[in-house]
Amino acid sequence: MNRYWTLFAESALLYRFKRDKVAIASFSVLLLLVVLSFSAPLIAPFDPYDPTQIDIMDADVPPLWQTAGDVRFLLGTDAQGRDIWSSMLYGTRISITIGLFAVLLQSILGIALGLAAGYVGGRLDSFLMRLADIQLSFSTLMVAIVVLAVFQASFGTELYNDLAVFMLILVIGIAEWPQYARTVRASVLAEKQKEYVDAVRVIGLSRRRIMFRHILPNTLSPILVISTVQVANAIMSEAALSFLGLGMPVNQPSLGSLINSGFQYILSGSWWITTFPALLLILLVLVINLLGDWLRDLLNPRLYKD
Repeated sequence: MNRYWTLFAESALLYRFKRDKVAIASFSVLLLLVVLSFSAPLIAPFDPYDPTQIDIMDADVPPLWQTAGDVRFLLGTDAQGRDIWSSMLYGTRISITIGLFAVLLQSILGIALGLAAGYVGGRLDSFLMRLADIQLSFSTLMVAIVVLAVFQASFGTELYNDLAVFMLILVIGIAEWPQYARTVRASVLAEKQKEYVDAVRVIGLSRRRIMFRHILPNTLSPILVISTVQVANAIMSEAALSFLGLGMPVNQPSLGSLINSGFQYILSGSWWITTFPALLLILLVLVINLLGDWLRDLLNPRLYKD
């Protein structure tokens, strides 16, 4: 273990990371948000999922520093009397969870199909790439809106509320798999012409072993870059769907549903209900994208000659 830690400490990755202030700041903020959100049951003053901790008489309390503020509610409360700070902690955890698992699903589908299309080629490649073209012709939000609306209409809102997290992961994950498939296919087409692939073919390794044990590890660089971007996109997709009322229900707050719950009050003086979750969403997506840009530049050999 000490040997691997020493190798990491001496690696070019850590060396370049320590020289990039933007990467350090972005990673620090992201790490803080992840720790705070997943520690929500321990550090949040209230549980927004527990009706016994919500009092309608506490509705629309402004932030602490305003005249009518309450010391119990640092960032105020929403129209239902829920503490905004606690709801933001729990909501960030839901948004990050949906983003990570949606990207995991789309990466599994995209990598498998991209490997098959690039290595096998022929009719399979043509079929999968035309399928990807059809998928890309529809936006993620369009597909998600249709699927989630039909599901709610067919099975009822109550069942959807119970399966909301699973449905969002499933819809966002399936809608975005062509991004991975096209990237992996392009890398596989370049890799399979190299001599090491011819060598493992000669010694009789199976097609599956060649694809997953030899070609796939050499395509990880673009996969890592696209994954960071896709996490941010998945979080934004979830927030947009929740804002439209097709994502997380009101009693299970995510950042998008929190923004939606206070949007109708933003011009009536209760600006904090929407503003604070919106700023947190912007910050979360921003730091993920900044880390993705840094990783993309890091893995581009033309930019680093030292």
